[in-house]
Amino acid sequence: MDHLVGGKFKLGRKIGSGSFGELYIAVNVQTGDEVGVKLEPVKTRHPQLHYESKIYMILQGGTGIPELKWFGVEGDYNVMVIDLLGPSLEDLFNYCNRKFSLKTVLMLADQLINRIEYMHSRGFLHRDIKPDNFLMGLGRKANQIIVFSTLTAERKFCYSLLMLFLSIDLTERTRILQEQLDMLVLILILELVSKALFHFLAVS
Repeated sequence: MDHLVGGKFKLGRKIGSGSFGELYIAVNVQTGDEVGVKLEPVKTRHPQLHYESKIYMILQGGTGIPELKWFGVEGDYNVMVIDLLGPSLEDLFNYCNRKFSLKTVLMLADQLINRIEYMHSRGFLHRDIKPDNFLMGLGRKANQIIVFSTLTAERKFCYSLLMLFLSIDLTERTRILQEQLDMLVLILILELVSKALFHFLAVS
């Protein structure tokens, strides 16, 4: 396919791949900004990119949601262009020898709860909450946690696309239980991180 997609995004190096397609870094030739591009063969057996782009459109405007910059078909591929994101919380936790300060844990908790509450308010459940599925922004958003669901084995500097989110089309009781489950999993993760911190302080 042409190395220019959406009329202004020039494809660069590949940063990930899998059964879902391929991930590339690209540059907006008009602004010079780096973006993330996901390519999915049009003839794939279970296409998902169009669905993912619709989810992004619904969630646009929320803090911690990648900006959907373009979606369309180029040659033999469905193409989606979104913000290029940084490492996951799991990557950062490992980089810090699996030790976060109390201040960091509290800051993470505040952002993560806000992200999940926003998704719930827009009618979506996450259903796969784990450190791998939250990434840090880049540039002006470097201090923001970005919501995503990973679909690639190469996670360190990749993003992915909310594919494991489930639109809420359930009874009210089930919806409430599912929202509570999202939050419970998040609390358990934060508790585990906190225990790692407190254990470190105890033996130091």
